[in-house]
Amino acid sequence: MAEITAQLVKQLRDRTSAGMMECKKALEEAKGDLAEAEVVLRKRGVASASKKAGRSTKQGMIGTYIHPGSQLGVMIEVNCESDFVARTEGFQSLVHDIAMQVAAADPQFLRKEDVTQAALDKERDIYRARAIAEGKPEKIIEKMIEGRLAKYYEEVCLLEQPFVKENTITIGHMVTNAIAKMGENITISRFVRFKVGDTAQDEPQQAAE
Repeated sequence: MAEITAQLVKQLRDRTSAGMMECKKALEEAKGDLAEAEVVLRKRGVASASKKAGRSTKQGMIGTYIHPGSQLGVMIEVNCESDFVARTEGFQSLVHDIAMQVAAADPQFLRKEDVTQAALDKERDIYRARAIAEGKPEKIIEKMIEGRLAKYYEEVCLLEQPFVKENTITIGHMVTNAIAKMGENITISRFVRFKVGDTAQDEPQQAAE
């Protein structure tokens, strides 16, 4: 069992945004294994978040991110349950990080369920044609298509994207960890990305009602 030092606890906290005591307990449970302790925290976060998922989120903030050079900008609405949490440094940092993600990764949808049937059909046609061109047997083409669609979701859905500053965690996991840490439900309502010269802007991406 690795020694659970203050530095190790801080490492885990930096990676997960969980509280110091939660990090220490997770490390003790994982016998000092940092990666395993992160899994423990994520499982706890999922359980905690699922209990809060039905709560109304009528507070929050509009966050913005302007990339250096002022050629690219993002506006995003992230909601929570109380004005108190909305004003905390942790919540505001979360909003800033998500806005930065939108700027860097250009998601087209918020979640997998928001991807339109037309978009999925187009991707399936592309993947099928590619698999046929590669000479793949028909019986495995469907499995290949589903595997490639999973990668497609990671590319176009904000909650499925790996965080640009820490690619071992998705934006969805970041939100889940924040819910567990702050004790309130947190949702992303909508976002829009502006790029100089790109005049054909889509409507802001919104969460399903």
